Amino acid sequence: MIARISGKLVHKKPSQVIVDTNGVGYGLSVTLATFYSLPEIGAQVTLHVHTIVREDAITLYGFLAPGEREIFERLISVNKIGPKMAASILSGIPFGELAGAVRRKDIARLSLVPGVGKKTAERLCVELGDKLDTLESAVEETALEADGSRLLNDTVEALVSLGYNRQEAMRSARSALRGDSVKDIQTAVKAALAELSSR
Repeated sequence: MIARISGKLVHKKPSQVIVDTNGVGYGLSVTLATFYSLPEIGAQVTLHVHTIVREDAITLYGFLAPGEREIFERLISVNKIGPKMAASILSGIPFGELAGAVRRKDIARLSLVPGVGKKTAERLCVELGDKLDTLESAVEETALEADGSRLLNDTVEALVSLGYNRQEAMRSARSALRGDSVKDIQTAVKAALAELSSR
């Protein structure tokens, strides 16, 4: 089973990406949440993978955040929800809103998600109801990871705008963000510039 893929992002569109790892291009299905958080084409990327093996195909679903993969796996454990519908649900409703709607048994809200009718919404509420604690912890983890990913991307863009090349900007930004005290863009850029000047 493939659990993680790291390499160069060579193609991306809203539902699929291709990651080149040592000359092998892996095609992965992605959610909109992952798609919008991806770096530019040519950048290095790591995707957490859920592998679906069938008689006629192997399908890889890729997620930037391991928490999103966990939510996906909770969804496909629900009766009659396959991987395509699970990915569609994650593309059609924010993670936090999904957990809240399940907790409130908000059938009307869940039914607004493309591909989810009333019966599917009811199944989600019943079958995920006893998994809410793990679902909500995965949602919180994913939100933290998304915040960290945004801060990393914003820091890299700020350094590139100052004239640094993207590769060295990415290295110094990652190094700067290892510290728990770096929580905002100003602190991150300052720490990254200090890292760059010390080389």
